[in-house]
Amino acid sequence: MARAQFDRSKVIEQSTKLFWKHGFSASSMQQVVKNTGLKPGSIYLAFGSKEGLFQQALETYAQKSLARIRSTLDSAPSIGEGICTLLEMFVAESTRKDYCSCFLVKTQLELATEGGELHKFASSKLDEIETLYRSYLEREFDSMVSRQRATSIMLHIFGVRVYGYQQGSAERMREGLRVGLPWLPWPTQRQVP
Repeated sequence: MARAQFDRSKVIEQSTKLFWKHGFSASSMQQVVKNTGLKPGSIYLAFGSKEGLFQQALETYAQKSLARIRSTLDSAPSIGEGICTLLEMFVAESTRKDYCSCFLVKTQLELATEGGELHKFASSKLDEIETLYRSYLEREFDSMVSRQRATSIMLHIFGVRVYGYQQGSAERMREGLRVGLPWLPWPTQRQVP
């Protein structure tokens, strides 16, 4: 069997951009081939299928998201301040002209009615993110409070990721986050990272 001769991470990155923008169903294999410059056989040999490539794109995106959360929380003066910083970053991202929401949230919404393995996979990655928030919160709160607050954070993040498509919504989102997550140490002045 021949071995694929290409930069796997670059192919995953190019495919992630395509899938993130158009979704799984609306991204054809022809588009994947055009975006990556690979022949269909190379894609199938390396990833098994379009689904396999999509799942690898989701995994890569999720790992980058987890690393970003860890980095932000590890460098913050407190877990609460780190969470505020992350939420502010999400608000700022969601109001950019080229905003494309969260790849995992978009996938979960797109594939919700179908269910299936890709939907389960995206959901499991979102569960990993919630578990990460919970593990950090457990450094400052008991297990039950940490679980509740991690779930609340995820609900608010989902809202920001979807609500962000509306023009002029940044201040409303910030107000909603402050009201919905009053236990966080919100800065008195808005600080954009």
